[in-house]
Amino acid sequence: MAEKPQQPEQRPLTLKIPEHLKPVYVNLARITHSPSEIITDFALILPGGPPAEVQSRVMMSPLSAKLFYNALGDNIAKYEAKFGPITIPGGTSLAENLFRPPKK
Repeated sequence: MAEKPQQPEQRPLTLKIPEHLKPVYVNLARITHSPSEIITDFALILPGGPPAEVQSRVMMSPLSAKLFYNALGDNIAKYEAKFGPITIPGGTSLAENLFRPPKK
């Protein structure tokens, strides 16, 4: 009987966050791609304001983007299991739901 190859030991991933890195809030993401990369621009748009300003651009290989997609889906599922479903407004575009004036 053949032995299974040993898996390399997995160590916890440690991230160093630079002191100068500031978190940003975004409410818009534009995703584009080429054969070799997936590019996501994260922006902040305000109703009636100037054009959306990109806060961050993230470029990934298609493989990294797919792994990120899977990890994001897993984390959203865990969030919803703990806090309840995230509802997406229906009937109109998300932007219209986020930025329409309040009902009187």
